[in-house]
Amino acid sequence: MGVRGLQGFVGSTCPHVCTAVNFKELAEQHRSQHPGCTPTVVVDAMCCLRYWYTPESWVCGGQWREYFAALRDFVQAFTTVGIKLVFFFDGMVEQGKRAVWVRRRLKNNREIARIFHYIKSHREQPGRNMFFIPSGLAIFTRFALKTLGQETLCSLQEADYEVATYGLQNNCLGILGEDTDYLIYDTCPYFSISELCLDSLDTVMLCRERLCESLELSLADLPVLACLLGNDTVPEGMFESFRFQCLSSYTSMKENADKRGNVILAVADHIAKVLRLHQGEKKLEEMLPLGQNKALFYKGVASYLLPGQTSPWIFQKPKGVTTLGKQIVSMSTDPEFEPESLVCTHPESKEETPLCTHPETEQEDPMNMEPEMKQQVTMVSDTEILKVARAQHVQAESYLVYGVMSSGEIECSNTLEDALDQALPSQAFVYRPMRQRVYSLLLGAGGDGASSGPVIREWFVHSGNPLRHPDLVRPLPMHVPGGTPSLKVLWLSQEPGVEARRMDTLLACLDLSASREELQAVESPFQALCCLLTYLFVQVDTLCLEDLHAFIAQALCLQGKSAGQLMDLQLEHVDSRAVQLGSLLVRGLSMLVLVNSACGFPWSNSDFMPWNVFDGKLFHEKYLQSEKGCPAEVLVEQNRSRLTRFHDLKSIVCKACMREDRRIVSRQHWRPHHPGRWEKPGSSSHRTNSGHSRSGRGQHWRAQGPGSRQREPDRWRRHSPSSGWSS
Repeated sequence: MGVRGLQGFVGSTCPHVCTAVNFKELAEQHRSQHPGCTPTVVVDAMCCLRYWYTPESWVCGGQWREYFAALRDFVQAFTTVGIKLVFFFDGMVEQGKRAVWVRRRLKNNREIARIFHYIKSHREQPGRNMFFIPSGLAIFTRFALKTLGQETLCSLQEADYEVATYGLQNNCLGILGEDTDYLIYDTCPYFSISELCLDSLDTVMLCRERLCESLELSLADLPVLACLLGNDTVPEGMFESFRFQCLSSYTSMKENADKRGNVILAVADHIAKVLRLHQGEKKLEEMLPLGQNKALFYKGVASYLLPGQTSPWIFQKPKGVTTLGKQIVSMSTDPEFEPESLVCTHPESKEETPLCTHPETEQEDPMNMEPEMKQQVTMVSDTEILKVARAQHVQAESYLVYGVMSSGEIECSNTLEDALDQALPSQAFVYRPMRQRVYSLLLGAGGDGASSGPVIREWFVHSGNPLRHPDLVRPLPMHVPGGTPSLKVLWLSQEPGVEARRMDTLLACLDLSASREELQAVESPFQALCCLLTYLFVQVDTLCLEDLHAFIAQALCLQGKSAGQLMDLQLEHVDSRAVQLGSLLVRGLSMLVLVNSACGFPWSNSDFMPWNVFDGKLFHEKYLQSEKGCPAEVLVEQNRSRLTRFHDLKSIVCKACMREDRRIVSRQHWRPHHPGRWEKPGSSSHRTNSGHSRSGRGQHWRAQGPGSRQREPDRWRRHSPSSGWSS
């Protein structure tokens, strides 16, 4: 993230750029200088997730109550000294930065493979040096902060531009994050989250003015430096030979700088002593070897210009970027907007209008970055509905909905999944039928499953997916009793009976309409969990009764435990399959955020927040107990009322699965057949994918390949055990 090599350079070669500060003292100074103005820190939340996640356990699916408590302490530390926090989350990945996103996801895959290798070799969690944030952390952090009463916003491009803009335009005390791009933007002060001591509120301020002094540059030169060094817009290798030439002619090498540090000094020296001599007389492409990368380089420089700012390195202010900046401020600070006023801006921007989703560049003049564009019809033409979806997205109330409706493109990052475990599917496949029905609802399509319907581009990370292009996924037909209501009814209507229609639609998205009465009778917060478990067990044929016992028992026992009690819980060992199951369930909870928001919020968000229904270590403990054959009384910790609820919830899930022709059997009824596999004794027949999928259910996960590119059917297909659902 940020400018390549700049973080290390500042720490080793220019340490005076970093200044120790105290937020309490800064807030007092701010109040004295700006009476009546509340000191505000704008937080780049994506940079802070690793800092916020302090629980010791991280592989089991997440210690969500501990994490929620840590977030509460973080917020309290600032509010106690009168500082307001505003949190920004990444909402979409810009097309121009997709390659960077892919590289990071593939790197994460390699890290996850090492984690599972360690777990299977040592039967314990790796050290913090291999730490990987729990699946779904960014999504649920949004809702945790909103629950804590914090202003939480979701960007319509990568968040750093919106963070910098908000900080500048709202006279903020500063930006809290960990991204050297904030040293390049000409905005409010930048503070390091990694150096923050929460008890004292001491941290480090990285001063861009001091950086300029060290490099003999002006603030306006920093975007050019950033692009020549490499950032998320301009690949690092693009100007490698140019940097080498600068280094070869540089005569002021510093002993305390490594090679990369001297490269930065050399490039800065070239800007100060060569380029600036002709500034205003020659264009950058006349002074730098831009070649065919001219447009990309100018785009990179212009991407650091906030609304109202200009650059002496660009003869004409990029009109597209100016418009983009104005739109972003509007999107971030005021969810109300007029769709008619939106215009197509940057050719790589994800900004959409009802009449233009993906502008296609005919030709691009880098000095006037507002090219002629083709206009394409958006996924949704109803401007009123698009307005609601956009407002909910900006206010961090929904998940993926606006991406589907505006651009038809969504993404999901890495999940702790074992690529070598052939018995458990990737969450990308397990929850795809659910998403496909949501696509049908949002786009008003997929009624007949015709190949001519709209296509959603899914960038979902899963084993074997090189992410060279997105999976192309079409909507699935959904069957709502009484017919599928319109989005205007689901989202805007206040008529009597609409809540029931919303709930009917939600169950149809999960393909659980047949069990409506039994599932709706379950009280909160277990109703959402039972729906998810039913869906999960119908989709994944390798889940057994012991797994169901563990999921239900941990949810029941969680209700009576504090964060401190969960922190003290110790596990006998760590099981790789349980690790994957924990992440699979949490990803399912995040999919419920999508379904619930698409259906008009029939459930309260608290019903499926993980800190209310799931704890990683507690699930792991119940999983290990269940695998040993411990009775239900032990699983629910000898609590009679919990035991009653345990059997009730188990019965509801198992009966609902039976209606979908899925019997959940004990692993004791199966025999080892393949590493990670089990097969019922005496059974040699397997159902085909088409055979066990009834109309509308969609492909079983074993038949799903990456998007429109179909895999050969897996030889491990769903079994059809004859035993009943109970043991």
